[in-house]
Amino acid sequence: MTITNEDELQGIKLIGRIVANILQAMGRAVQPGMTTGELDEIGRVLLEREGAISAPQSMYDFPGATCISVNEEIAHGIPGDRVIAAGDLVNIDVSASKDGYFADTGATFRVGTVRPALDRLCRDGKRARQIGIAQVSDGRPLSDIGNAIGRFASKRGYTLIRNLASHGVGRSLHEYPDEIATWPTRHDKRRIHKGLVLTVEPFLSMGGHLAGGGDDGWTLYSEPEMPCVQYEHTVIATERQPVIVTLPG
Repeated sequence: MTITNEDELQGIKLIGRIVANILQAMGRAVQPGMTTGELDEIGRVLLEREGAISAPQSMYDFPGATCISVNEEIAHGIPGDRVIAAGDLVNIDVSASKDGYFADTGATFRVGTVRPALDRLCRDGKRARQIGIAQVSDGRPLSDIGNAIGRFASKRGYTLIRNLASHGVGRSLHEYPDEIATWPTRHDKRRIHKGLVLTVEPFLSMGGHLAGGGDDGWTLYSEPEMPCVQYEHTVIATERQPVIVTLPG
């Protein structure tokens, strides 16, 4: 989507704030002993309260209001009976629509104290996302996002999952430009333009390179199986600094 007027801008900002607030509420609620299904129920209730519609449910018939992935699961985890334990990494992805506008956000939460290497991975995952966001500006190549993230990942000794990409968003959950690499690439000649709405969501890993599917048809796992984190914002390109719409408030 490309923002062309104030009504569109306010519509995107509203749903962005809603999914951001729900993500933070779910993150605060995570505790050892609860199931991922119980955590998802918190998200479902909050979405309903805001008059928002779960995007994965409405568009893809996903069996949950949100995606919750624990440890070896890196994306699209189905909420259910899995019990969250101390030391886990829990990724929560919240995407939804309201009044025809979509926004998408996600983060990886530590449950209690985690191993130092995992704590570092989480901190650097946030940094990777912000480095990618800093490349979003009118006229710049889309490939600048992945190239900048790739330089950071390489310097810090990480790998990037190379088949889970950022994407356009706004009037649908996934729209043009699709498959925006968050890893280094030389072949994408597309450019960012003012008003473009997109996600920035690198998957930073301690050795994984690809995401592979499991038996349930939804959950994705790192290949090879190594720790991985994801942090995601929905942003709007401007002539200067991008507008991050998935900030709580």
